[in-house]
Amino acid sequence: MTDHRSGSLYDAIGGLDALRRLSDTFYEGVLADPLLAPVFARFTPTHIEHVAVWLAEVFGGPDRFTTDLGGHQGLLRVHLGLAITEEQRLRWMELMAEAVRKELPEDELLRRRVLEYFDWGTRIAEDVSASPAGADLGDPGPTPRWGWEGLK
Repeated sequence: MTDHRSGSLYDAIGGLDALRRLSDTFYEGVLADPLLAPVFARFTPTHIEHVAVWLAEVFGGPDRFTTDLGGHQGLLRVHLGLAITEEQRLRWMELMAEAVRKELPEDELLRRRVLEYFDWGTRIAEDVSASPAGADLGDPGPTPRWGWEGLK
């Protein structure tokens, strides 16, 4: 295992191209999954790029999601009204863990930190999804940043 702790998770992952591969592999599984496919009924191919750009920012890369795609508020708003269940969240995590194993470097600490972020984030998505579309979220603050020690 290589120790990348002096840099960002984004760099250790391999940058935006690696996050695109991760997102592509993950959503290939999601869209074929009978439990999760209905949650992504409005899925478009641009979703993969938006997720990769979000993850890049979260893990210490460029802030393009904030500057170009609506930031933290925008991400949360797309989850409103989805009514994500705990069963769906757990299946989402299973498929993401498979994608992480397939697409990210063989670095246990890196993979663990990435999956810890997804666990944290999917809990927030599940919570937000219980509110109806158009609900006022207030100010969720800036896009969260996740590093070698977790949430910054």
